Amino acid sequence: MDAANDLFVRWMNLEQKMVERFGKKPDLEAILFLIGVQEFGELKEKYTKEQKQDLMHVAVCSLLSQSGYFEFDDYDKDGWPHFRQLKAMPSMDMREQENFIKDHVLLYFEQKGF
Repeated sequence: MDAANDLFVRWMNLEQKMVERFGKKPDLEAILFLIGVQEFGELKEKYTKEQKQDLMHVAVCSLLSQSGYFEFDDYDKDGWPHFRQLKAMPSMDMREQENFIKDHVLLYFEQKGF
């Protein structure tokens, strides 16, 4: 099995677990939002559009810190985590970027025991 097929199978397994847990299949943005909420540590009933974008940014930084692209820096006065970029991202097309993020999402959930 090549790497692309392996990623596809592992992603489908994660989606199935999400369906079992939440009752519907989330897209990548929804998964990033969930990771952002988990990393932020504060569940609210409603988030503003800007807060949703910030949560997804927190998720991406957290995910990419697994590979040394970012590291946690500090929390701001409102409790939001901030990250410092350690190295430049490799040049990728949109599909490669999506697969890169998906691979990091899978690693994140594996490390969390999900």
